[in-house]
Amino acid sequence: MDETEYPEHPREKHRGPVVLRRGRRVEATTTDERLLDSRGPTDWVHTDPWRVLRIQAEFVEGFGALAEVPRAVTVFGSARTPRDHPEYELGRKIGTALAQAGFAAITGGGPGSMEAVNRGASEAGGLSIGLGIELPFEQGLNPWVDLGVNFRYFFTRKTMFIKYAQAFICLPGGFGTLDELFEALTLVQTKKVTKFPVVLFGRSYWGGLYDWIKGTVYAEGKIGEKDLALLHVTDDIDDAVRVVQEAYKAWEDTH
Repeated sequence: MDETEYPEHPREKHRGPVVLRRGRRVEATTTDERLLDSRGPTDWVHTDPWRVLRIQAEFVEGFGALAEVPRAVTVFGSARTPRDHPEYELGRKIGTALAQAGFAAITGGGPGSMEAVNRGASEAGGLSIGLGIELPFEQGLNPWVDLGVNFRYFFTRKTMFIKYAQAFICLPGGFGTLDELFEALTLVQTKKVTKFPVVLFGRSYWGGLYDWIKGTVYAEGKIGEKDLALLHVTDDIDDAVRVVQEAYKAWEDTH
């Protein structure tokens, strides 16, 4: 029976869950043959289906490595902060304060402010975690990371930042810090995560952004009063830790 007689039921070929019809169903080889045949080009390792397995592997490795991490706070900040800059010492003190309060410190694992936070947490006897990312330029995990995981994909890494932390603290930073900041705010606003405070540390750095959000975004009705309250701007380490502790206690009370 010709497929032109019944165009609603064209002849097809099945490749696992994938259905191939018309010209697509003509293939010179089978999936098994392509798997077992060691000859030919290696382009297949760069195909999208193969990337799915890599992505899956990253999630499995990340979940496995971090599953038993105690309560934690993710701290973001610039990789460009030199060790002799006041913001480096600030990051170090925040890492120390988090460790003393019983929180693990999670950073992007890089240099600058990230290194400072990891260093402070490690030197204080706390758990210092670094979640690295593959970049065009060599970076690597800083030497004060006690538990490190390297990722190929930003979105996998972002999941780990959120899943295993009870709060965000943002030190002065660039596009990466801003990206994580607004992603966290979106997840809290849409209730994908709950009881998750976002602390902006450094009024002189973050004050202009907060004023714009309040004076423009909130004033024009693009966000609500509760959304604005998700942000806490401070210059005081004890105040930042207090916000984190109160949020964690509120989370504990509901779980």
